[in-house]
Amino acid sequence: MISTGIFTGYYPYTIDETIAKIKASDFSCVQLDVSFKDLDATKEPLTKEKANMIRDKFRDANLPIIAISAYTNFVHPDPVKRQENIDYLKMMIRYARDLGCPYVASETGTYNEESDWVWDDRNGSEKVFDEAIEIIKDITAYARDYGATFIVENYVNNVIGSVDQVLRMFDEVGTEGIGLICDPTNYFDEAHFGNIDGTLNEIFDKLAPYMKIAHAKDIMKAVDTSEKHADIDADASHSFRGSGAIELPAAGLGVLNYDLYVKRLAETHPNIPLIIEHLDEGDIERAKAFVDGTLKKVGV
Repeated sequence: MISTGIFTGYYPYTIDETIAKIKASDFSCVQLDVSFKDLDATKEPLTKEKANMIRDKFRDANLPIIAISAYTNFVHPDPVKRQENIDYLKMMIRYARDLGCPYVASETGTYNEESDWVWDDRNGSEKVFDEAIEIIKDITAYARDYGATFIVENYVNNVIGSVDQVLRMFDEVGTEGIGLICDPTNYFDEAHFGNIDGTLNEIFDKLAPYMKIAHAKDIMKAVDTSEKHADIDADASHSFRGSGAIELPAAGLGVLNYDLYVKRLAETHPNIPLIIEHLDEGDIERAKAFVDGTLKKVGV
């Protein structure tokens, strides 16, 4: 049975307050953002003691941590910023097991200097793709040393975004120490928007074996093609709502075929966690009811 979870980063509170609110909403698991009001890994280095404290609090609450967020732009064109971002990702990998979960997530980034999610024409070059692959090889080797797995979240405006690019990544990097986050919304650009079901089926036909966890958000045609962010107390990776022709609202607010999505997901991953995202705190109950309702309707 597919379980329903949520990113902790949508709750702008302390660790204890966040756990209490997630429990009150009856989620069964979380993707961990170490960005609490009383402990933020982007502002202070993690230690084994801090990581174990977080892990134990979620264990005591019976809220399994199914992945750890370490979202960063590791192909940033500024070499100093790039190295800082890679160092942050590696820090999260280093403490993954101490946090209670081997899966550490990030997107692959963009050469855009102003945003982690806006397309840059250099992203499409062989040079930048090769750079990204070499960085991913280094990250996955590092992950293997610490008993962790780097789980990639592709995005259409990043260096690795399409089905073919994801396949090429696994072909060149291998499958040891690396996996894939299943988020079909991240493959949609204007060209794919007219073939939603076909795109969903292609994703699962070609990429299902690599999937480790799944995300739940939605797609809709954007009126404003600029980068969009919600006005919420969260880091940019959680306030982000799309860039270009496709907007990325919360699950149930767009046109993604959710019945087909969860049906295909359950065929090969019947017990995978499905993590709700791209919402504000006031929309959590509606989004969870939509996702739970779809899972019940499809019978997974």
